[in-house]
Amino acid sequence: MRNQIEFKVYGNYALFTDPITKIGGEKFSYQVPTYQALKGIAESIYWKPTIIWIIDDVRIMKPIQTESKGIRPIEYSGGNSLAYYTYLKDVCYQVKAHFEFNLNREDLAYDRNEHKHHNIARRAINIGGRRDIFLGTRECQAYVEPCIFGEGAGAYDNVPEVDFGAMVHGISYPDETGRNEREIRLWRAKMKHGIIHFDRPEDCPWVRKAKGSGTKEFHAGNMQSADELYEELFEGRGIE
Repeated sequence: MRNQIEFKVYGNYALFTDPITKIGGEKFSYQVPTYQALKGIAESIYWKPTIIWIIDDVRIMKPIQTESKGIRPIEYSGGNSLAYYTYLKDVCYQVKAHFEFNLNREDLAYDRNEHKHHNIARRAINIGGRRDIFLGTRECQAYVEPCIFGEGAGAYDNVPEVDFGAMVHGISYPDETGRNEREIRLWRAKMKHGIIHFDRPEDCPWVRKAKGSGTKEFHAGNMQSADELYEELFEGRGIE
């Protein structure tokens, strides 16, 4: 597929939170990564508002293991509470993804150069991404590197099928859909011979509406030059 990238992402822990478990202040991870989590990783590798990353497949390379930890999360009212978070342990995934242009951003039509973005994304994978990589949550540091999807032995290559039931797929934002509302997507996840093939966002069977906000357009009137921003940040501080 055009504009496709393949990479391996791995780390000591991952937490792809099942939202049902957050009601009581606890967190329990899904057994496999969500579409939105992998899309966030692709965006941490390389992203511009001109493009939208589409996650095609993920391959589970290591056995699914969990580990619970006692956590003291900060409460909004101040102080700390006590909770148990259940993480995935020692994870590794191969990911196949591609990007498409965001046709709802006509203000960025001039930047639709597929070869430029594809080459930058591939170089970004080689250096481990442009931003820090996380597996679900901030405390789960991860690392990325290039790979050939399907290469090497996976933990579930000989397992015909595993059904994980209904899971959160991701969130559709107004700047990607053109609709002035956010949408929560759910789908039925199935792993076949260690590979999960994701539905495209528009093909998810269950969608729930949420409050949305408008899209911010980029034009000369609302963008600052580097010199103007520098002066605004350091004015009066004696910095030249």
